[in-house]
Amino acid sequence: MTEPAGPAMERSPLAAVLLAAGASRRFGADNKLLARIDGVPLLRRNAAALLAAGVSPLVVVTGADPAGVADALAGMPVAPVANPRWEAGMGGSIAVGVLALPETAQGAFVVPGDLACLRVDAVRRLSAAFFDAGGRRVIVPVTRDGAQRNPVLWPRTELPRLAALSGEEGGKSLLDTLAGGRLDVAFDDAGLFADIDTPADLARAIARMMR
Repeated sequence: MTEPAGPAMERSPLAAVLLAAGASRRFGADNKLLARIDGVPLLRRNAAALLAAGVSPLVVVTGADPAGVADALAGMPVAPVANPRWEAGMGGSIAVGVLALPETAQGAFVVPGDLACLRVDAVRRLSAAFFDAGGRRVIVPVTRDGAQRNPVLWPRTELPRLAALSGEEGGKSLLDTLAGGRLDVAFDDAGLFADIDTPADLARAIARMMR
């Protein structure tokens, strides 16, 4: 997949908030983020893709299973931060992660930890689109038919709105208010940003990778 041409502004590190606080109840007794693909925990695969794409710092929000998350990410240059109210919903976890970001970040990805097929080239393409747009627009991956996917890349100007989220309210509620402030980046492969809720979802993702 070809990336957009050179950036329209000076590049600086983009940060990310990797969400790993939930209890993954629909997955059963196990933590879905620790499920292994080719022997590597799902969460670690996502962190590795982000880091390989040049995203730094990488803030990881923990909640239900901080020890398991720490083990999965052992040795990686990540910054864990705990959300003591993780059970209240994803909005609070996003806010906790955003508040932990450095002021020097030009923008930040918000990344659900259960994306099974996140790839380095996709992260780089979204990053390039961000800089080509002057670092002022929210970059949203979409399918060919326009369905929104994750991870979304937010400019610094929008981070205070994310930091004010709470409860079940996620970033999608903000995307609906942006109008011309967002830029959709279409991907032909609709499965690229599939998330994992159940063991059947994981089996489908593994089967897809083996094709």
